[in-house]
Amino acid sequence: MSDGGPRSILFVCMGNICRSPMAEAMFRHQAVNRGVMERFTIDSAGTGGWHEGSPPDERMQETARRNGVAMDCSARQVRPSDFTDFDLILCMDRENHGNLLRAGAPPERVRLMLDFHHDDDHREVPDPYYGEHDGFQLVFELLESSTSNLLDSLLSEES
Repeated sequence: MSDGGPRSILFVCMGNICRSPMAEAMFRHQAVNRGVMERFTIDSAGTGGWHEGSPPDERMQETARRNGVAMDCSARQVRPSDFTDFDLILCMDRENHGNLLRAGAPPERVRLMLDFHHDDDHREVPDPYYGEHDGFQLVFELLESSTSNLLDSLLSEES
């Protein structure tokens, strides 16, 4: 956990190959563009370990590339140390939120990603894995907006 150093944020989904790596990449992209990346330490992980070491899903990577965002990460599973290493843990959906709380994550650090999205039509980031390409674009758009709002919120806390 940060002690005056960079704010640490972990993005979490089920397998860490679609939603959470996109959130990590999008947050990084926006923080770099605003010149504030040095204020943050970010990572992503999955509550399941099926894809450990794998790159993000090719369809998510293609969506990111098409929209000018670089994805450079590999999947990993959430570790118990993440619960103390990260100031904020952002889950893509309620199922993963519940999984983290049952695993012992401090409730005050765990939030839903779309708590930072201002559209009541979506309260969770849908898992695009078994769907068509338009699902990946929707995930991209939801995360583009919510990570921008998250960044705004974190920067305003520093002021």
